[in-house]
Amino acid sequence: MDYIYILQQALVWIVTIFWLYQIIISICSLVKFKDKPILEDKENRFMTIIPAHNEAAVVGNLVESLKKQNYSKELYDIYVIADNCTDNTAEVARKAGAIVFERFDESKKTKGFALQWFLAQKIQENAPYDAFCIFDADNIVDVNFLKAMNKKLCQGENVVQGYRDIKNPTDNWITAGYAIFYWTMNRFYHLARYNLGLSPLLNGTGFMVRFDLIKPTGWDTKTLTEDIEFSLKNIINGKKLGWATDAIVYDEQPTGFKQSWSQRTRWTVGHIQCMKEYTGLLALAVKEKKTLMNFDGLLYILGSIPMFIITIVLLLLNFVMYFGNEMNLQELLINCLRYLIPTFVLPILTAILIMVLDKKQIKPMIKGLIFYPLFLGSWLLINFKCLFVRNTKWEKIEHVRDIKIKDVN
Repeated sequence: MDYIYILQQALVWIVTIFWLYQIIISICSLVKFKDKPILEDKENRFMTIIPAHNEAAVVGNLVESLKKQNYSKELYDIYVIADNCTDNTAEVARKAGAIVFERFDESKKTKGFALQWFLAQKIQENAPYDAFCIFDADNIVDVNFLKAMNKKLCQGENVVQGYRDIKNPTDNWITAGYAIFYWTMNRFYHLARYNLGLSPLLNGTGFMVRFDLIKPTGWDTKTLTEDIEFSLKNIINGKKLGWATDAIVYDEQPTGFKQSWSQRTRWTVGHIQCMKEYTGLLALAVKEKKTLMNFDGLLYILGSIPMFIITIVLLLLNFVMYFGNEMNLQELLINCLRYLIPTFVLPILTAILIMVLDKKQIKPMIKGLIFYPLFLGSWLLINFKCLFVRNTKWEKIEHVRDIKIKDVN
């Protein structure tokens, strides 16, 4: 059984080194670095783009929040892509003040296809914009979002993710789980990497892209997670993404477990698609460019499903060693707790730390903190399911919360 022990120790070291690396990077979010210099003092022209499929209940609030931006009104336009809508999304968006493009293509129904279709037209007509921002229809946007993104453009940034917050974090333990997850990502992933000169990732909504960047190829994505795919393609090409803590967008999260399961399943399947498509290219970029940014991007794609598989294998090896009389019951329990406690207990302590650092109210989130391990545990089950069953069909998440920007501020 010596070979099993050697394999177990090797996997333990892999997991340990991976998490030590993540902890060291995360600590850098606590250090405030000098802001980048302004390279060009300019008010840029923006198009704000909202892909929307049957979002009549919420799209008006988003358009309203965009119209209230603390930015010159003649320097940005609000576009809504009414994508395969069977309700009055287009009518609501027009009435709110948006420019509406209606698209009907039952064979290509994802947000990525809608963006490809719309941006191809804007590229062809050589639309007079410096950059565009993407939002989901259920979002509402802080008044200073465009002002913050304009500053990033003036600092020479090409692709920038804004701060993704939650507009309904206290609805129940599910929305609280999403909130804690995104707050953790905002500080310990995106901000930490931006501070170090590494690359954050796009987060699905509330991000900005310099228009010239996509003109050669258009919005060319093909997976269910177009945000991660676009991020990885930029990292492979040596292009660092930016981060804007003060460009805040509020996102509505599903309150039902079934919808949450469906949404996170789609994210996991999309991640697996990206892993298959880009792991080799990321490894090649590490070899050729020899930068920590490329290595960090490779670790990201290897850090979810592969690390999850390694942890499962470690648990199984411990049981094999126990039943093979190579380990007693006490050692088995200690080893299992070594994997389970960091997975389910440390995230709660991390969440409390982040809420203190970011001045979030802890009292309304107590129930969410208690059930956060359940939220993470269900995600582990989703990962396990997606190893064997992958539904690549896009399913709509219903958004119904009538929350306006004044309600979250």
